[in-house]
Amino acid sequence: MDIDFQTLDPYARYKLMASLIVPRPIALITTLEPEGTVNAAPFSMFNMVGEDPPLVFVSINRLHDGRIKDTAANILRTGEFVVHLTDEAMAEQMHACGDSLPRGTSELAHAGLHAIPSNSVAPPRIAEAPVAFECVLHETMETESRYVFFGRVKWLAVRDGLVDAQRWRVQLQDYQPVGRFGASFYVGTRQRFALGAAASAGNGIDQL
Repeated sequence: MDIDFQTLDPYARYKLMASLIVPRPIALITTLEPEGTVNAAPFSMFNMVGEDPPLVFVSINRLHDGRIKDTAANILRTGEFVVHLTDEAMAEQMHACGDSLPRGTSELAHAGLHAIPSNSVAPPRIAEAPVAFECVLHETMETESRYVFFGRVKWLAVRDGLVDAQRWRVQLQDYQPVGRFGASFYVGTRQRFALGAAASAGNGIDQL
């Protein structure tokens, strides 16, 4: 089947792209509301851009009425946010952060998560998250339907034991992040395999 994307409406394009470009990592982002409430929301239009400078990006859609989401508004106003990676242990709590809540209610309290101070930005980190990238806004791109934010990483916080600081390697055998798999589905990362030289050498995942 060949599909001329130019003939499709935006929602049809979204459904196809979001269900085929998978799995996607999930950014659980904390920002600060004007009154100081901690906002937390998950986004799967997210990934690493590069290491020099160290950049990540997140794409946040507008609401149906054209208004921008709280996370986008907070990033535009403060220029700071924290990106957390979610593992299996906190997957349900991450999902709960996407619930619609009354204004002024923190998603962290709703989901049973706990805030701890960040080292370099005002928005706090989530204590339960295995990975947190503290970011400042590096660049913004705006389209008709989305804001795309590029964040420069100022500080990385990881769960104790997850990184070998002598070799700067992640202990992958102890890291089970979850990803988005289209529609309302998620995937885990326990089924892993190696190819090429790594497969021939028979290296365990903790030796990569």
